[in-house]
Amino acid sequence: MSERHRVGEAEELAEAADALARGELVAMPTETVYGLAARADDDTAVARIFAAKGRPSDHPLIVHVPDPQHAEAFAARLPDAARRLVAAFWPGPLTLIVPRRPGVAAAAAAGQASIGLRMPSHPLALALLRAAAARGVPGVAAPSANRFGRVSPTRAEHVRAEFGPALRIVDGGPCEVGIESAIVDCTRDPPTLLRPGQLAQARIEAVLGGPLAERDARSPRAPGTLASHYAPRAAVRVWSTDDLARRVGRPPEAAARGAGGGGGIGVYSRLVPAAGWLHRPMPDDADAAAKDLFAALRWFDDARAGTIWLEAVPPGPAWDGVRDRIQRAAAAADESPGA
Repeated sequence: MSERHRVGEAEELAEAADALARGELVAMPTETVYGLAARADDDTAVARIFAAKGRPSDHPLIVHVPDPQHAEAFAARLPDAARRLVAAFWPGPLTLIVPRRPGVAAAAAAGQASIGLRMPSHPLALALLRAAAARGVPGVAAPSANRFGRVSPTRAEHVRAEFGPALRIVDGGPCEVGIESAIVDCTRDPPTLLRPGQLAQARIEAVLGGPLAERDARSPRAPGTLASHYAPRAAVRVWSTDDLARRVGRPPEAAARGAGGGGGIGVYSRLVPAAGWLHRPMPDDADAAAKDLFAALRWFDDARAGTIWLEAVPPGPAWDGVRDRIQRAAAAADESPGA
C-alpha cells in the first residue's frame, strides 16, 4: 500500500462510514471477497443491495459486525456452539447462523427467524465497521459485490467492472482468502455445515467436540447454496486430470485456436497443455487456488473465452471450498438450454 494511500485512508473510511450511516451502499474488502454493504438495521438500505445485485429478496444476506458484542444487536441469543466458534475463529472466514432478534434486520435475513453473522478479519473491513458503529450502525449486510449468481469479486477493479464508477469502493487490495466464508447453522443440534470455505471442517468439529451435520431440507436458506452460482459468462466444464490431458495434450484444433478472441476454449489446470491453448495455471496448493479461482474465471471472461475447461481438484477436505465453487460454476452450463 502506498504512503499516499495511507495518508488518505482515515478520511476515506470516515466518508464511507458516513455513507453507510445515511443508508447508502459501499463496497468493502474482506479477507474472503469484496462485499456490497449497507447498514443491516435499515430495511430500506438493505433493499438497495437486492436491487443493485438483482438478487431475489428471499435470499438472505450475511451481516458483518465489528466485534462479538455487536452480534448481540442482531441475535436473540448465541447458542453455546456459536459462542465456542466465535471464541475460536472470529475474526475470520466463518459465518454463524443464529436465532434472530425479533424486529431487527428482517430484510437482511429475508424474513427468516435466523440470521447469519460474521466478523471479518480484513483490517480495513474492521476499521470501516468500527467507524460505522461509532455512527450508530451496529453491523452491515454485505453479500459479494457482484451481480447475483455471477463470479464473486476479489479485487476492487472487479467491483468497478460490475457496478461502474458511481459506487463508493474502499480498496483493500486483493483478498487473501478468495472464496466466501464457511457457513455453520448453530440453530440446530448438532450444528450443520451449510457451505464449506477455507476454514477446514475438521477444525470446526474439533472446537465443537463432534461432527457437523449435513445440510438437509430443514436447513435455513443461506447465501451461496444455490446449485448454480459463482458463474462466469463463459460456460464451465470440469474434467478429470486424465480426461483433460487427453484433450489438451496436442495443439488445439482450428475451432479452439485463438481462444480469447473468438469465443474459444480456455484451460485452467495444474497440468500444462500443449502450445496454442489459452491457459492459466491453477495453483497446486488449495489455499492459493482458492485465492486465485474467481480472478481466474474473470480473466477468462475478459479474454472472451466461450468455454472454460477446469481440471478437477484433488480429493481431500483441504479442497472442499474450491471444489464447491467449481461445481456451482459448472452447474450454470449444465442448466443452460441444450446442455
